[in-house]
Amino acid sequence: MSPRRSYDQYCSAARALDAVGDRWTLLIVRELLAGPRRYTDLHADLPGVSTDVLASRLKDMERDGLATRRRLPPPGAAYVYELTPRGNALLPVLQALGEWGQEELGEPRPTDAVRAHWFALPLLRALREGGEGVGIVEVRLDEGVFHLYAAEVTGSGSGPVYGDGPAPGEPDAVLALDFATCAAVAGGEFSLIDAVRDGRVDVTGDGALAKALRQA
Repeated sequence: MSPRRSYDQYCSAARALDAVGDRWTLLIVRELLAGPRRYTDLHADLPGVSTDVLASRLKDMERDGLATRRRLPPPGAAYVYELTPRGNALLPVLQALGEWGQEELGEPRPTDAVRAHWFALPLLRALREGGEGVGIVEVRLDEGVFHLYAAEVTGSGSGPVYGDGPAPGEPDAVLALDFATCAAVAGGEFSLIDAVRDGRVDVTGDGALAKALRQA
């Protein structure tokens, strides 16, 4: 394994960029915030990354204490990567980066790949800004279904903050919306609460979070 390149500057920002400043690293963190992922799943949800670069970045993240690799017990018996507590602590960094970059989102470009769960962090941020309780939120888009652990908005830095597919068990709220509305919320054009009030988001569920969203 080659030695890590460094800016060789006695500055905490430079030290942070030594660890996460390489291309793809923070996007790998984004994917691993969903919990343990197999290499093949990571590669599928990071379109454009080569197998060599992905393998190299994952090794760097293991070396730097951001991620670990472990073998699942039978019958799975596959290797998965997952974030360490230090890796999980990058959630607020990604949230701040996403908020800073929302003005750059605009309309999807013809070359843009889309995954439904890429809206997970912007929607977590929208829930935080709305101050709406905690709980499990299932999000339904035509592009796919994913779920959010709204409690993680507080930045506790442990456990997954979202996952692909329907929520495990009964969610505290179910949000059904179209791509355009989700993109507008992610891009900061209007808040999630405004989207609910305008009828752009259908909120169902009997949990306190669903009731709070409907009454906001």
